This record gives sequence, structure tokens and C-alpha cells, in this order.
Amino acid sequence: MKRIYKYLLIAAALLPASACKEEWLERQPPNIILEEQVWNDSRMIVSLLANYYDRLPAHSQIDAGWQEFAAYDEAMWSGNDDARNNIVSYPFERWRLWDYSLIRDINLALENIEKYGVKLTPAQKTQFSAELRFLRAYQYFELVKRMGGVPLVTKQLIYDFSGNPSPLQLPRNKEEEVYDFIAAELDAIKDNLGNTGSNTRANKFTALALKSRAMLYAGSIAKYNNLLGAPITTPGGEVGIPAARAKDYYTKSLEASREIINTGGYSLYRSNPNLGENFYEALTKKVNNPEVILAKDFLTAKDKRHSFSYDNIARNVREDNLSSSNVTPVLNLVEAYEYLDGSSGELKTRTANNSDFIYYDKLSDIFNNKDARLYGTVIYPGTSFKGVEVQIQAGVMVWNGNAYQTVESNTLASNYTDGKLLTGASGPQRSQTEVSNTGFYLRKYIDPAPMSSTRGIRSDMWWVRFRLGEILLNAAEAAFELGQTADALTYVNRVRERAGFAPNSLKDLTLAKLQNERRVELAFEDHRVWDLMRWRQAHEVWNGSPNNTNAMMYALYPYRVVRPGDSRDGKYVFVKMVAPRFRAPRQFQLGNYYSSIDQNVINNNPKIVRNPFH
Repeated sequence: MKRIYKYLLIAAALLPASACKEEWLERQPPNIILEEQVWNDSRMIVSLLANYYDRLPAHSQIDAGWQEFAAYDEAMWSGNDDARNNIVSYPFERWRLWDYSLIRDINLALENIEKYGVKLTPAQKTQFSAELRFLRAYQYFELVKRMGGVPLVTKQLIYDFSGNPSPLQLPRNKEEEVYDFIAAELDAIKDNLGNTGSNTRANKFTALALKSRAMLYAGSIAKYNNLLGAPITTPGGEVGIPAARAKDYYTKSLEASREIINTGGYSLYRSNPNLGENFYEALTKKVNNPEVILAKDFLTAKDKRHSFSYDNIARNVREDNLSSSNVTPVLNLVEAYEYLDGSSGELKTRTANNSDFIYYDKLSDIFNNKDARLYGTVIYPGTSFKGVEVQIQAGVMVWNGNAYQTVESNTLASNYTDGKLLTGASGPQRSQTEVSNTGFYLRKYIDPAPMSSTRGIRSDMWWVRFRLGEILLNAAEAAFELGQTADALTYVNRVRERAGFAPNSLKDLTLAKLQNERRVELAFEDHRVWDLMRWRQAHEVWNGSPNNTNAMMYALYPYRVVRPGDSRDGKYVFVKMVAPRFRAPRQFQLGNYYSSIDQNVINNNPKIVRNPFH
């Protein structure tokens, strides 16, 4: 240390005896930003906020966790490694989240704005603080929907090095207290958020959208958890919400939804007369999209992009020679999309007496008059992507005079002996990877931009966190639960009409119909597992039984008929089957409704109560 001082003194002696000497010695290091600089510079605060938005968690979204789309009943895994096709039971830590680092950073930011932000205007302080509180409320919602009640921490916890950590060891709040906190925070800040018209930063209607969703979850848990034979609760209320709270939560959800619907200026996307393409664009169009309330954006020009399209684009339209086709939709989801006459979405492959196939002139004919949301979500046989047919054909059915013989090939884009197509360039295949094993591919969120499915370019497709389609369905469900069936029908029929159904197509409403609407409208948007959990249906839908058609994943394989001299020659037939490579029926246990808390958390804080069944 003395040597450093010596060199500093020599350097000082060599300088002219002037004020410059003092300035040189007192200069701040150029690579260190002081607190006063950060919290008085609105551009730096916005950069910090961008980091916080980026850190908001999701179970499955297109830049993180998207593989889990193949772990439930929307899709299965057609890529390498069969792990997601062989989930014997969902582990108790599967949805675990106990991350307080973002909350700590937000609490620190809120305190620092007040402490250091002397050059900010009062309006700037108010807006930035409101935005930080929105992000904190969002994080608490992600925590409570996985874990139940968690400790509510709204200020820095600072250790005093006394040897006694107990002041930092907070117990879990009740589950209902966390939901109440979220509602109160959003009410307090919604009018201070600014960002009018933005769909990438929170504004008033973003706060209302979060409230709409969170209160719907709370209402569902209050109602349906208490309808279980043995409600899932803890003595202190860390898990479980009293049934008496259900009406209050549904009311809050409905009020928030109605405010967005009536005053938010949002509308369902309707720019494309092709209803299937229109639904696809409702999620993917970034410019002049009146439906999107909040999205996580990406931008190739700023090297903020992801590989979702590279990993999941259909096999024969991929632009790279590695990866593709990992997450492939299953027949279970495809058949959830109704026909436009309101009949069941079950695809018709056999005659009524099961004596023969039903023959189709074109591959796509079996899907005629289906809910347009199917086309916008799934690439099915006979359809295209980026102007190229996605060639889906499993093989041929050859008539031998008495019965059909199935002929398939492991060679994609191969021809049969008649010189016509045997196996499509996009399969499906029973055992190959990186080509569909189900007979379907993803369309939703797959980027149509040139080179977006290459490793070199990748995609800047955004991820929509909130949109009006969800809010209308939230409103419909909350209104239905409150006995306001006429209003519920109005909301759900608006969503259905956009998909091609006649106005007021639903005349009678049941919870099951509402649940199916959410399934088909919001597929691959990180809703399915959470919806089944809040309705307390997950353990029944995914009960682990190979005899349960909901727990097993199914495929649809199309074949060209080879029957020379017969009118059926050249037509197409379809075979339903348990999806090849699917190994174990989905099994959701009662202990999955609330994720387990890591033992290290309990070791560090003995006040933390375990969740039931763990």
C-alpha cells in the first residue's frame, strides 16, 4: 500500500501546481456507474426495466422451456431422446419456483429511486415505481400459482451480522394473502403506469390483464379445491383458499376483464380474410396488431433472437440440415377443435359400422369445415407453410384382393413402385427422430421469415403474454361462475365467431365447453397445464392409466390407396394409433398441485411449511 501511495505522490509532483492536479486525482473511474448516475438517468432505468421484463419466468415459452409443450396433451416429442415420451409420473419439483432474486432487485430499485432519484421529475418517479411494482406483482403470481403461499417481501432484508438470522426468516403468507396482494398492487399502480399504446411495456390494461388472469386462478382454486373429496390445504392456510372467497375473486377478474374489453381499445385480430391464416397472424404479426396487450419481443437487428423455429419447423421446409420437428402436436389436441356446425371434432376415418375406411379425395378433406383455429395452430396433412406443401404421408395401402396391406418406408420423399409418392418428405415416421411421429407439425409461433430456422439467423418472433382472446375467455368463465350466463355467452361467442363459427353459435354454456374453448384458443401459449391445475382436474385427465384416452397420446397417419381399376384408387385413408415412441401415460398426482419446496430453503428458514404430500 505504501508503494502505491509513493507512486501517486511522484505522479502528483510531476503535475503543474494547479487545480488540474486535484481534478485528475478526483476523477471517477470510467468503468463504474454510481447509484446517483443510474437513478437520475431515465435511459438507464429503462435499460434496467428491460432486464427485469426479460427475467419474468414462464414454464413454457418460445425462448425457454418450450420443450415442455411436449410433456402434456398438446404435443409429444419427435426429437432425439424419449424422456418427454416416458414420464412415468410428473415429479413433485417439476414446476418449482422459489426465486427471490428478481423481487430483491425490484425492492432495491424502488428504494433507490426514492433515495437517489433527485433529478427525476415526480411523474417519472411515479411511473417507474409503478412499473417496478407491476413486475413484482407478476413475479408473485408466478410464484403463487406454483407454490401456493410464499413470503411476501416488499423491502430489502439486510443482515446485521449479529449472528441471529431470525429477522430475515419470514414465514409463508397464506395463499389468499398473496393473491390479495397482487390485486391490491395492480389496483394501486394501474393508473400510474403510462406507456399508453405499448405492447412491450406495462400500461394500465396490462395491469388489468394480469389481474384478470390472477383473480380467475384464485377464484377457481377457492371453488374447485374445496370440491375435492379431501381439499388440499395446510392448517395455516399456506395452501388452499376458503370457498367463500370464490365469488369475490371471480368478480374481481370479471371487472378487470370488462374494463379491458370496454375501454382498452383492443380488438380481435381480423386483418386476413383467410380465417386460419388470420388466427396464425393474431399471434405472430407485430405491426398493427390490435389484439396483443403485452409481448416479450425479440429483434434480429439487436441480436436478440431465439431458436424455436429452428428446432420445431416442419421437416421438409426446414432451412438447416440439423434439428426440426421436435414438438409435434397430437391427435388429442387436433380432435378438440370442433366442426363449424358445432359437432364433435373427432375425425371421421371409418364407416359407422367400422367395416371400411372413409376415403378422401385430398389429404386436407378430412379437416374440412373445422374450427379455423386448428389451421392457425397446427400444420396438418394437405396444408402448406411458407408457400411450400408440408408433405405428410405415411405410406400406401395396397389392396391385395381381400384386404389392404400397409407399405411404409424409412426413406423420406420416396416413391412406390407405381412411381407415385410412398412416404412424404415430412413423414410421418414411427421411429425416426426430427420428423413428426404424430402426423402433425406446429404452425403457431413458427417464423415464416427467410432463414429464421437456421442456426446463423434464428428468429425474432415475439412471445405474447396477454392478448384480448384470453381476456374474453377469462371474462366468459368468470361471468359463467357468477351466474351471468348471457354475458358469458356473448364473450365466448365473440372468440368463436373469429374462428369461423356463426354468430351466437353457442346457445347453451357449460364449464366443459368453456374449458375446451380455452384449450383450442390458447394452445401452446402456456395455459393448458395451469388451467387443469386450477380446475383441479389434472389428476383425473392425466391419471396414468393406459386405458384413459386423455392420458395416452395419439397420432394420425395418412395413406394413399393403391387399388388399380377401382374408384378408390389414389384416394386417401387415415389410421388413428397410439403415437409411436410414446411410452408412458401422463400421470399427475395430487402432490403435483403445489410443487415441493427445496430442502435447502427449509434448512435456511425453519419457519417455511412444507406443501402437502411432500
